[in-house]
Amino acid sequence: MHHANHFYGHAHVLAAYCGLNPEDPPRINGYLQHGWNVVDGLGAGTPYVSGRPIFVWSEQTRRRAWSMGRRYATTVGAPFLYLLSTAGSDDGTPREGTIWYPFHGWEGQHVVGNHQRLIDEILETEDGPVTFCLYWHEFRDDRTRRRYEQAGRVICHGYRGLRWRDTDTRFLHHQLAELRRHRRVASNRLSSAVLYGAAVGCEPAVYGDPMELAGEVRPIAERIRRQWPELHGKSPDPGAARESALAELGADALASPAELREVLGWAA
Repeated sequence: MHHANHFYGHAHVLAAYCGLNPEDPPRINGYLQHGWNVVDGLGAGTPYVSGRPIFVWSEQTRRRAWSMGRRYATTVGAPFLYLLSTAGSDDGTPREGTIWYPFHGWEGQHVVGNHQRLIDEILETEDGPVTFCLYWHEFRDDRTRRRYEQAGRVICHGYRGLRWRDTDTRFLHHQLAELRRHRRVASNRLSSAVLYGAAVGCEPAVYGDPMELAGEVRPIAERIRRQWPELHGKSPDPGAARESALAELGADALASPAELREVLGWAA
């Protein structure tokens, strides 16, 4: 199994959905998309063995993968949506405030931008308490974390994992619980977190300084804002945003447990 299939506990969530042991998911026969992106579904720099299957979230991503030469791409939907089907419904507790996901870096690329200026805009915009959810990369940076702690509650859903080690297999469970506590979900870049929030009934928003990743391809970031205007702004229409989010997450492509076991190579 490619180690990225374990990121955020994705393989573990799918194993639970399929009725298998979520603590020891079987090997996935291919590459599972681990985050929303606008290319072929694979992460930047992912070493790819030609001819191996790719399991992507949406039909739009599958078509892009095909156009890039990934002929064995199959649409299965996002693991987060499979978690929703097994986690039970919202308990009905009134939602309050905003959960805000600042754009983040990772081991290979650090994010560059003015965090304080972003915080100031957030506090001027949001009309309730704000929870800042930092990615593990920024959460471990004491200076960055303290800056956000001065402005509100700060959390981290857990460590993504790397090479099958230290994965927080409950990452998506933590994220779902937090999203269901909040009325709004927001970020300065369209991301998986915003799509997840819209899918579970949060009012989404994307605004503020988008910041930059070292060496990133800027035209791609600019195209995202042009292609998904219904998810950008401080108060986009929640209905249109949710519809778009569910399409990107592949809500119309979810498989039954038996079907998913067959597709992922788990039937035996």
